[in-house]
Amino acid sequence: LVVAVKDESDVRHPADLPAGTRVATSFPGITRTYFDELGTAVEIAPVSGAAEIAPHVGVADVIVDLVSTGSTLRVNGLREIATVLDSTARLVVNRAAWADPTLKRTIEELVTALESVLRAREKRYLMANVPRDRLEEVKEVIPGLHGPTIVEVLDHGGWVAAHAVVDAESVYQAISRLKALGAEGILVTRIERLMP
Repeated sequence: LVVAVKDESDVRHPADLPAGTRVATSFPGITRTYFDELGTAVEIAPVSGAAEIAPHVGVADVIVDLVSTGSTLRVNGLREIATVLDSTARLVVNRAAWADPTLKRTIEELVTALESVLRAREKRYLMANVPRDRLEEVKEVIPGLHGPTIVEVLDHGGWVAAHAVVDAESVYQAISRLKALGAEGILVTRIERLMP
């Protein structure tokens, strides 16, 4: 949960906001407590979603909203000036639900689905056409989960398509190394879900 202002604002910290500044948020209680603790007198403008547009339509000067990557703030010409609180999601199950075999199975399926999305965030799916005679070297560059998947490339003798899951942080290094091995037609996609 962060405090954000328009990009062009001179404000660098919430304590610098003038008295009476309007703050749009879906979290009025938390926001009120935060500014009270700072000793900054603000006017809270409760909104139910899309707080990021409030400064542009005259509803507020500042927002307090949840962010994950910050891309929505940037797209809307806003910048973060402070963190109100850090939060994480938790799945809590009561004992009665866990004791019921049908509910337990449903809960386990939900956990599996959530874990697959979280696991996929850190990975990418990389595909590249590579010379068949460089396959051993390609396997070192993109080992995948259990080795790369190799598919014949039709009408391009001596070439195969190597597909593998790679760490998102090492994608550009892998691309560079594959190109050095003569790879062509390199594609990288996000993965929606990944089940080990």
